[in-house]
Amino acid sequence: MTEMKPVEDVFLVVDVQVDFMPGGALAVARGDEVVPVINRLARRFSHVVLTQDWHPRSHVSFAANHAGRQPFEMMTLPYGEQVLWPVHCVQDTQGAALHRDLHVPHARLVIRKGHHEHVDSYSAFIEADRATPTGLEGYLLNVGAKRVWLAGLATDYCVAWSALDARAAGFEVIVIEDACRAIDLNGSLDQAWRDMRAAGVQRVNSDDVLKARETT
Repeated sequence: MTEMKPVEDVFLVVDVQVDFMPGGALAVARGDEVVPVINRLARRFSHVVLTQDWHPRSHVSFAANHAGRQPFEMMTLPYGEQVLWPVHCVQDTQGAALHRDLHVPHARLVIRKGHHEHVDSYSAFIEADRATPTGLEGYLLNVGAKRVWLAGLATDYCVAWSALDARAAGFEVIVIEDACRAIDLNGSLDQAWRDMRAAGVQRVNSDDVLKARETT
């Protein structure tokens, strides 16, 4: 039997879902532009992991579930401050589906997050209570990962939280800037980049990644 080599580089593709696309329930401006970039990048990685927001309709983060509250207001919940969002990425709906043009047939794993009714989950690693793991860290350690490359939606929320948690878990982390798009709510994009830079997250462009991985 041939022994499989550890996979040192993993490409983590975050929340490329219909509801985050233009016209979706929680649209990220120009979010659809990441799809062809991610498709090109994914071909250069043998190991790809996808994430999906996967909320019950009764989810605590939805403004519609709090009387008198509006989307994008802040609310204090037992685990901390929470942005109240429009209803989005409800389990088993078209809005929760991955974009139809996303083509990553060799993806090894799909992490569904935000499926617990009473806690949100931006990060692919740890839910917003900062205590409940998704299992991704253990999976990456088991396959031998050393570096996590990130792309997807949105830069300042799920991508940034995932990047910071990957760093905290001891991985080298690289965010591919032009393969992401942001919500940028009240300066959240600048703050996210500051936080990521302070944590040692690297910031690169897809062209540099493609050139660097031509020979790997």
